[in-house]
Amino acid sequence: MSEHSSTLQPPHVSAGELAQVAGGAHWAPHSILGAHPVEGGVGYRVLKPFATEVTVLTEDGGRVPLRHEQDGIWAGVAAGGRNGDYRVEVAYGDGVAHVLDDPYRFLPTLGEVDLHLIGEGRHEQLWDVLGAHVKRWPGVLGDVEGTAFAVWAPNARAVRVVGDHNHWDGRQHSMRSLGSSGVWELFVPGVTAGSRYKFEIQGPDGHWNQKADPMAQATEVPPSTASVVTETAYEWADDSWMTKRAQSDPHSGPVSVYEVHLGSWRQGLGYRELATELVDYVRETGFTHVELLPVMEHPFGGSWGYQVTSYFAPTSRFGSPDEFRHLVDALHEAGIGVILDWVPAHFPKDSFALARFDGTPLYEHPDPRRGEQMDWGTYVFDFGRSEVRNFLVASALYWLEEFHIDGLRVDAVASMLYLDYSREEGQWAPNQYGGRENLEAIGLLQETNATAYKRYPGIMMIAEESTAFPGVTGPTSGGGLGFGLKWNMGWMHDTLDYVSKEPVYRQYHHGELTFSLVYAFSENFCLPISHDEVVHGKGSLLRKMPGDRWQQLANVRAYLAFMWSHPGKQLLFMGSELGMEAEWSESRSLDWWLLDTPWHKGLHDLVAELNAVYKQRPELWEDDFSPSGFEWIDGGDNGRNLLSFVRRDASGKPLLVVVNFSPTAYEDFRVGVPTPGAWREVLNTDEERFAGSGVTNPQTLVSEAREWNGREHSVGLRVPPLGATWLVLDNS
Repeated sequence: MSEHSSTLQPPHVSAGELAQVAGGAHWAPHSILGAHPVEGGVGYRVLKPFATEVTVLTEDGGRVPLRHEQDGIWAGVAAGGRNGDYRVEVAYGDGVAHVLDDPYRFLPTLGEVDLHLIGEGRHEQLWDVLGAHVKRWPGVLGDVEGTAFAVWAPNARAVRVVGDHNHWDGRQHSMRSLGSSGVWELFVPGVTAGSRYKFEIQGPDGHWNQKADPMAQATEVPPSTASVVTETAYEWADDSWMTKRAQSDPHSGPVSVYEVHLGSWRQGLGYRELATELVDYVRETGFTHVELLPVMEHPFGGSWGYQVTSYFAPTSRFGSPDEFRHLVDALHEAGIGVILDWVPAHFPKDSFALARFDGTPLYEHPDPRRGEQMDWGTYVFDFGRSEVRNFLVASALYWLEEFHIDGLRVDAVASMLYLDYSREEGQWAPNQYGGRENLEAIGLLQETNATAYKRYPGIMMIAEESTAFPGVTGPTSGGGLGFGLKWNMGWMHDTLDYVSKEPVYRQYHHGELTFSLVYAFSENFCLPISHDEVVHGKGSLLRKMPGDRWQQLANVRAYLAFMWSHPGKQLLFMGSELGMEAEWSESRSLDWWLLDTPWHKGLHDLVAELNAVYKQRPELWEDDFSPSGFEWIDGGDNGRNLLSFVRRDASGKPLLVVVNFSPTAYEDFRVGVPTPGAWREVLNTDEERFAGSGVTNPQTLVSEAREWNGREHSVGLRVPPLGATWLVLDNS
């Protein structure tokens, strides 16, 4: 049994260094606090500033009373003792003996391999070692539960953990520096899931700043800004979905995306309620995927999630991380994929978050010509710094790994690719070759995409990219960016401009409908009618259309049928399927009452029918990205505002599309067909059940040997006003 010795002394420490430790400002507190071998025994130093008496309880049953040394630091030696498990018994004058674990008796929770990978910028599961992690350690005196904290802050003079566990006074919980890695670490016994915390960082200038954890996996509900210790207990039920996903290629499958802002789809719903109501609605309307505007935590709801402060935490506005897992699981159970918006292009300047994290430009590029995005009032990541690149790559992988996400849509890619993006002469600095390309950002995107596709087969990486940058969906092995899909912003702008014209003027703008086919197969495209097109004075999709209400709705129906049949995948922002008249606002729910109006219910039902037929017809998606999947019948009938074309599946089977953007119905319209035989209508946007005028076609239309549109056979059909019809061979 160890015995207290009044003659043996703990290792000598200067008064100045003891003062630093007591103030929580020492870079290596474990070298002074805790248990340390001395000649003839074990020396102990414990920081308990408000104690009246402190005793060490050793694993062999010994009691080692400590004396007050300086500034709340207590010290003593156990003669003949060994450096094993121990506890600290503390009296505060309240008549209670408080038995506590000492945070300074534990080894680092990061190993040498972890630190090496962090330094190299190659730790693909960075979230497993940085941040806050509940740990349980066995011990002779009993098991210990607590939280291991670790943070990257290479320019800090000192770092300490503050939170509920220490009444937001971090002087008793200063962290140790793990050398050149720039990582600081501390295991704090007794801190468990649900505890709020921040890191208090002393910068090079000596000032202390409280910062949220960059790797936090949960947060307080905004506007509060603390990080929250969390521990998942979720048991996934989507094994069959994940197995099937890994064996398939979504890029050659049907992809019809419903874009959703969770806070305003139906206000007041949390993740759990959405797992019922949103899932039922998306299943009813037939979309293959939902795409969620960023769920990563963000302080300002009006940013719609595009100003992220926590890249590893789903927003707490709607529930816990496990409740978000439940939402994803429920969507998978319903056969619906989940895509998340991800924002690596920039981050906000909020003082509690990533900005000037350790008192210096750390996550942001130090040169304002590269490190600030003036348009958005944000900082730009230092894409060339290995640890920052690692942080971003790990963030992308985190959502795919921990939340079973099926794809990431990367926001504002154009702003990353070009150093002169939205900058005047003299406001940007060229790359090392004198060019305008941001080579480091390009490298980041390539690494993220290549790593994501390697680790998670069956997912999609999607670029919101609005320029003609070559090879966005080209393989990284050939110098491409490695995305699977790219938003076709050109198609979106051209076609919306076209349909906003009165039909009598559309003939002069016909090229805006057809130009996309000039470049349709240069990338793997997704056609987006996104949230950006129904805000800031742009008007809803319905309000872009000319004419009275019937004509507006008919225009929308025809436009969506054209979109669903055009080469490429498609995305529609929530509310467009209702024929919303008002612009979208994040501050209110969609106008669900419109479904009580037959005309608007008809549009909703048409979207469901588009999705149903689309999924049944591989002609519309199996060969989306090559010219063999598309053939014009007549793309030049501008005088009648008409288009006709064929879509084909991988075997060459055709589907005929005729779209009429004129209010005139054509009762005996002849169109050349690629194959003779009986054709049947599988979709007509003018059906009365969609609130159309009923200009539809009989069950079968038999082709005749009459040359038309340069083809030997043709068929006569009815073409609806402001409508579209899809036809397939009767035996298919």
